[in-house]
Amino acid sequence: MRTLNIAITDLEFNKFGIKNDQLNFTDFIEIITKELTKQNIEKCIELAEKHGLSKMTMTDISNEVKAVRLNAKNRP
Repeated sequence: MRTLNIAITDLEFNKFGIKNDQLNFTDFIEIITKELTKQNIEKCIELAEKHGLSKMTMTDISNEVKAVRLNAKNRP
């Protein structure tokens, strides 16, 4: 087994909720994946709000999907 040393700031250490300064690789990947997922969700929410998608009702969404499907069927 190999050991990999990675230096991070105290801010990053706390931000990622790391409790121990020794992690196995699987735990490290899980922590990083959770943070990246959180950042991506926040970006999606930001974009949805920016473009008015966050205000759409399920009826609005269903109507949009139906319109796209209808449009796709009518293309040559």
